[in-house]
Amino acid sequence: MSTILLVDDEPQIVEILSSYLQKDGFHVVTAETGNEALELAASLHPDCIILDLMLPDLGGEEICQKIRSHSRVPILMLTAKSGETDRVHGLEIGADDYLVKPFSPRELVARVRAVLRRAGDYQALTDQVTVGDLYLSFGDKRIRKKDGWLELTPNEYRLLTTLCRYPGRTWSREELVAQVLGYDYDGFDRTIDTHVKNLRHKIEDDPKNPVYIKTVYGFGYRFENPGKN
Repeated sequence: MSTILLVDDEPQIVEILSSYLQKDGFHVVTAETGNEALELAASLHPDCIILDLMLPDLGGEEICQKIRSHSRVPILMLTAKSGETDRVHGLEIGADDYLVKPFSPRELVARVRAVLRRAGDYQALTDQVTVGDLYLSFGDKRIRKKDGWLELTPNEYRLLTTLCRYPGRTWSREELVAQVLGYDYDGFDRTIDTHVKNLRHKIEDDPKNPVYIKTVYGFGYRFENPGKN
């Protein structure tokens, strides 16, 4: 049974969402404040966090950044902000998905299942790959750059492993969305640009002049091995 940490300070929303999630087989733990959410996230290690952006003490964005600094747990943000800029910002700070209020509780349950599936269904490979100064251990899903291990979100991990398994291949945004976010993802394909940007900041020495993930303008991205001519 997967544990869901539901963070929202509106009792009616918490009651309704908890009911739907529990009926779908999830164990639900709730928090009304940001500080409580951080404590529960650290102690319970939930399988997914549903995080409202508007909380009485800490903002949801700050909470997301704090959690993402040490954990790759899938985070689904809830917000009343519907603009593309707001959605992109939420993804940039580490959210895995974004749901705008008002929404159907059934849709939320489906989104939770989707992020859990994307986090858990990516088939681990048994081999290891060294590309430039990156070391990828597919068996235990660990990535090292030089002498330090990287903390990647599940989406960033899937994106990097998808690209590096086929160096030189050009992927369209739509193809990467299907590989990384799943064929059932119904968001906008520019979401992948945000994940690429975040990933570049972690694996590239100079994200503005990347040597690994190259942009193919008007189409998508290509992974290159800087150690090969």
